[in-house]
Amino acid sequence: MADFVVAVDQGTSSTKALLVDRSGAVVASGSAPVGIAYPSPGWVEQDAQDILRGVRLAAAAALRDVDPARVVAVGLSTQRESALVWDRVSGEPLGPVLGWQDQRSRDICIRLRGSEKEIASLSGLPLDPMFSAAKLRWLLDAAPSASAVGTVDSWLVYALTGAHHIERGNASRTQLLDVRTGTWSPRLLSLFGIPASVLPEITPSSGDLGVIGPAGGVLASLPIRAILGDSHAALFAHASSSGGSFGGAFGGAKVTYGTGSSVMGLLSSPSTGLGLTIAWDAPDVVRIGAQSKNTDVQLAAEGNIRSSGATIGWLATLLGVSTERVAELARGASSDGVFLVPAFGGLAAPWWDDAASGLITGLSLGSGPAQLAAAALESIAHQVTDVLDDLPDVRQVLADGGASANDHLIQIQADLAGVPVRRARTRNLSALGAANLAAPWPAAAIAYDEFRPRIDQDDRSARRSAWRAAVHRALTTAVGS
Repeated sequence: MADFVVAVDQGTSSTKALLVDRSGAVVASGSAPVGIAYPSPGWVEQDAQDILRGVRLAAAAALRDVDPARVVAVGLSTQRESALVWDRVSGEPLGPVLGWQDQRSRDICIRLRGSEKEIASLSGLPLDPMFSAAKLRWLLDAAPSASAVGTVDSWLVYALTGAHHIERGNASRTQLLDVRTGTWSPRLLSLFGIPASVLPEITPSSGDLGVIGPAGGVLASLPIRAILGDSHAALFAHASSSGGSFGGAFGGAKVTYGTGSSVMGLLSSPSTGLGLTIAWDAPDVVRIGAQSKNTDVQLAAEGNIRSSGATIGWLATLLGVSTERVAELARGASSDGVFLVPAFGGLAAPWWDDAASGLITGLSLGSGPAQLAAAALESIAHQVTDVLDDLPDVRQVLADGGASANDHLIQIQADLAGVPVRRARTRNLSALGAANLAAPWPAAAIAYDEFRPRIDQDDRSARRSAWRAAVHRALTTAVGS
């Protein structure tokens, strides 16, 4: 009897695979690290074949004790704006995967200044090197013979099935999609200089999305039934397990704490400073206030934060300790007025200043590793709150992602946001969201731990004002004045 779903979550630092049964329980799992390189300041790249190998290794580990014939479907959750180009005949990548944090296409964005409003109006996204369009232009300039372009989901689908496809939600993160029609925009293609001939075909988020071939290893012959961007998949896990009640009038926002962070809400329109994105394109699933010409499309407002867990990793390297040690130093410590603004590659939402500089303020002779660790942890919660402030009527936050396991961080988040934070007890929400969408049975409910604010409004306002002052020191004059 086919009674399992395999969910593959291909992330920035690792690939995870979960074997999920009909009850929603994870009965087996596997993981594989993914290499990442920083060849120049602001450059972040990965190897496409290494990503594919990681998928095979993680899936093999998850299925080591189970006959693949018992698997009914595969769901994919992938990192989003990262981009690559390849030869459609040989299947060989023609250059690196430019990670979503990569800034080497900044000059391309600078050349497009003057068209920011038009680009934002069509794509729903601010002009920024984070998104795929400028990255693809840079890659095509470096490899003009490339006959295929895409994001990580489209690369995996091509490598696993031979089809040159991209899921609509991931396509909306390229900045080449008209977000309201869900189709490639001729005007955006023209502005970024991307030929239509190299683009993948857009597919829904669920359905018959291809059968995996021999390149999938243990996954060979299994059907792909769901594909979602990782943050979209986490949002879907929250929404599907609650019947969608957390969106709309319920006043909820989802925060995924990872290398960076994504703050998303199922809203009908974006707020100031936030982007409009396609959460998913799937029939008969949660849809709240979607305003799209395609009635199966769910729209969401989103704000992206470039450095969350990456900030802790950076500080750990600086101090010569583990990330766990940084968390220990922060627990119970006060930053004593020290603020760390982690603009390592500029600042994203709601500031969108790709030239912002990382800085530390408030240092004294008494500042030490504990104060820096506390400031690093607080910077994550402050950045999330900056985005939450741009979402209307947020009355609770639903949290997931690796860093959400840190009780101290989630309590700081509740204190600074001034609303309860409900943390999913189930880990790997991105993978579970993909499993829920792929499975032919109802999604299981998610249990949460709740953290309530412990500080008063005066304390909260003082902390937030001091943080904003530090941020404005980091911003460029044009943005910060």
